[in-house]
Amino acid sequence: MIRIRFIGADGEKVTEAQAPAGQSLLEAGQACGQPLEGTCEGQMACSTCHVIVEADWFDKLARATEDEEDMLDLAAHATRHSRLACQILLDETLDGLTVRIPPESRNMQGR
Repeated sequence: MIRIRFIGADGEKVTEAQAPAGQSLLEAGQACGQPLEGTCEGQMACSTCHVIVEADWFDKLARATEDEEDMLDLAAHATRHSRLACQILLDETLDGLTVRIPPESRNMQGR
């Protein structure tokens, strides 16, 4: 099991979670009650699963594709360390991953 720390949008609430390798960060976050909407169900057609990866972990992730970067351009409160949780597949190298939930999200599908 991969351990994950979710820091709430307030910067204070921390939720510790575990998920199996191969699961997306979006699925893991939703399973433990995080406010990651994932309106497009992981199809990279919205930015409602936007998370901010702690700097120490950012370079351990596979690089974002151009399509993901384009979606992140539309995300509210995007930073240099922003990623879409649906595009992060958990594996042993990410054990202990820490991400922050941004203060808000934008649903670009208009639902």
